[in-house]
Amino acid sequence: MRILDYPLFLELTIIKTIVSVKLFIQFRITVATFKIPAIQKALAHMQSFRLWSEEEREISMLQTLGELEEQKNIWIFGYGSLVWRPEFTYEESRHAILEGYSRSLCLWSCVNRGTPEQPGLVFGLKHGGICEGRVYRIPNENILGQFRMLWKREMPSASYVPMWLNCQTEEGIVKALVFVMDTETDAYIGDLSEDETIDIVLNASGTYGPCHEYVIQTSDALARSGVKDDELCCLSEKIRQRLR
Repeated sequence: MRILDYPLFLELTIIKTIVSVKLFIQFRITVATFKIPAIQKALAHMQSFRLWSEEEREISMLQTLGELEEQKNIWIFGYGSLVWRPEFTYEESRHAILEGYSRSLCLWSCVNRGTPEQPGLVFGLKHGGICEGRVYRIPNENILGQFRMLWKREMPSASYVPMWLNCQTEEGIVKALVFVMDTETDAYIGDLSEDETIDIVLNASGTYGPCHEYVIQTSDALARSGVKDDELCCLSEKIRQRLR
């Protein structure tokens, strides 16, 4: 080898080493994640996972709207990504408290924030406790159009149960649409440790982006809107530390 070629050879060797180390680290992380019992359960669920058809979503949406006495002054309760990315038009927003349910990363995501091979986690509401969030009053015009977009996003499958529940606001109680976790489905996971949760969140990414961005953005948006969730703030900070 000529002396002149040595710097180039050294540079290429360093690049190959860096790439090899990165691939090895990613492989170790992926293997470690798949050893988590919860992931094994998720993979079993993914084999039977099925997206709803447009017709199924429409039936679910119309049934839910049909439970209202009148279709006007409709409120929607947001406790996850709806807080920072509602994607619907609203005329009013209020801080709200929902009693009897608590926010939790308890829903497997194999589309939006994960894949069937590497599922992520998104927020759902479990029975018990209280949940602070935001309620949004949508315009009376084009309710069906707004709800169709909402159902396409929040109800791609049967993992959530849409319910009309009372939410406490400073101006009084409003009945709002709430997407509650269906704990009877295989998409539900309720027994993850904090370390397992963090490992899954850090390794998953889907159509809407990395799972860790979803968790951090939700935590930050809730804090900006005056919602206090110490457990989520702590989890978000630990995820940030692992990313550094």
